[in-house]
Amino acid sequence: MARSSHAEKREAERGEPAAKGPHRVLHGDPAAEPLELDALVHERLRLGILCALAVGDSLSFNELKARLGATPGNLSVHARKLEEAGLVSCRKSFEGRMPRTDFRITARGRKALERYLAHMEALVAAMKQP
Repeated sequence: MARSSHAEKREAERGEPAAKGPHRVLHGDPAAEPLELDALVHERLRLGILCALAVGDSLSFNELKARLGATPGNLSVHARKLEEAGLVSCRKSFEGRMPRTDFRITARGRKALERYLAHMEALVAAMKQP
């Protein structure tokens, strides 16, 4: 089975994106089975989007673009990946005659971010141990 279809199968079975890459950290208990980082969340701009949305109620495309210093095309691509994975929701509307796109983190997105941050905290704690 090809790598991409194997990853898609894992994603469908577990209901979450398949992690990619060699990065492995412990989750919580050091005796627990090592888990791979969530590659979907690990990408810098996608992590920034999730963090920015986790703090507030919702943010517009332009607000996210300004906060993250992203180009419109780059932000659009990464926001779409998060939306397709069900981690953020997107609402398009008009403000007068101007189109407006608002993003909001979903419950699944908040859970994925919390899981990712727990992995990072476990990694930091492991690195501090003698």
